[in-house]
Amino acid sequence: MDGRKPFDLAGEIKRATTGPCFICEMLAGRPGYFHHVVAQDDDAVIFLSRYPTQRGYCLVAPRAHVEDLADGFSRDAYLGLQRRVHDLSRALKHVFDAERIYVLSLGSMAANSHVHFHVVPLPRGVPLARQQYHALMAEHGIVELSETEMQQMAVAIGSAYESRR
Repeated sequence: MDGRKPFDLAGEIKRATTGPCFICEMLAGRPGYFHHVVAQDDDAVIFLSRYPTQRGYCLVAPRAHVEDLADGFSRDAYLGLQRRVHDLSRALKHVFDAERIYVLSLGSMAANSHVHFHVVPLPRGVPLARQQYHALMAEHGIVELSETEMQQMAVAIGSAYESRR
C-alpha cells in the first residue's frame, strides 16, 4: 500500500460517537488525545491529523467548542478562522510543493461536532483516479509516520505558516 497502513474506521466511528470531543480533550492536554500542534493562538489551533491520508494533513479549529459553522461564529470570527486556513494552505503548498490544497469542513452533530477544517496538500503527480475524495478517504489507508517525522513535519509547517502571516 505504498507506505500506508490500514485504518480502523469502525473503531474511529465508535470513538467519535461515544467519546468526548477530541479537540477539546486535546486542548485540555488529556492523555490519549495528543496531536502535534503546528500553530496556535488565543482563538484557534492548527494541528496534524493523527490519521493522515497525505503528508502534511492538518486540521484548523477554533479553541472554543463551536458546533455550527453558519450560526456559531460572528462574521469576524469566521473570517479569522478562514484567514488561518488560507495562511496554512500557503505554508503547505510551500513545504510540500503541493499540486493543490484540499479544504473541507467535516464532522457532524452526531460525531466530531466541534467545527474544524481539514486542510490537505495533494502531492504533484498523483493520478486523477487517486485525487480528490480518494486522496482523503482513510478507507484507502493512512500514511505511516513515526512520532519523529510527525514532530519534524509540525515544526516545518509551523515555521512556514508563521512566515506567511
